[in-house]
Amino acid sequence: MKLLFDYFPILCFFIAYKLYGIYVATEVTMAACILQNMIYWLKHKKFEKLHVITLISVLILGGFTLFFHKPIFIQWKPSIIYWIFAMVLLFSRYITRKNLLVRMLGTKINLPTSIWDKLNIAWSLFFIFLGFLNLYVIYHYSMNAWVNFKLFGTLGLTLVFTIAQTVYMSRHVRP
Repeated sequence: MKLLFDYFPILCFFIAYKLYGIYVATEVTMAACILQNMIYWLKHKKFEKLHVITLISVLILGGFTLFFHKPIFIQWKPSIIYWIFAMVLLFSRYITRKNLLVRMLGTKINLPTSIWDKLNIAWSLFFIFLGFLNLYVIYHYSMNAWVNFKLFGTLGLTLVFTIAQTVYMSRHVRP
């Protein structure tokens, strides 16, 4: 259910794009992100950082898209978000010396520090890769292909990568 909630703005974007085009899809996504944050706040009395980062980037880049009437701004948003995730993971591990993955999952999964570090690097590289892959699709394929990739391609790649990471972790889990 959380995955569906996290992908709510993307699903709204996809549906609105297919029905009405990129500019309406951008407006719908902006509204969906606001709604997503409001619902999360009402339910948990706090904001989720991922949703807030997405909201800010969607409002800024979506605003630029609508103001300048250039879809490239909203197309760059996934790359920027992925690169922010990669920087946060790397920053948390190598600057603050606190592995963010351990902070998020360490109470549920017991792994050696070296494995957590490898997972941190793997996720960082994965997000960097997704950012560049998004740009490749933007500049080499049609808008329609990019919209399909944004929903199905990135979701599929993330699912495959998550499964691979789960298999890797399962070999190193401590009782």
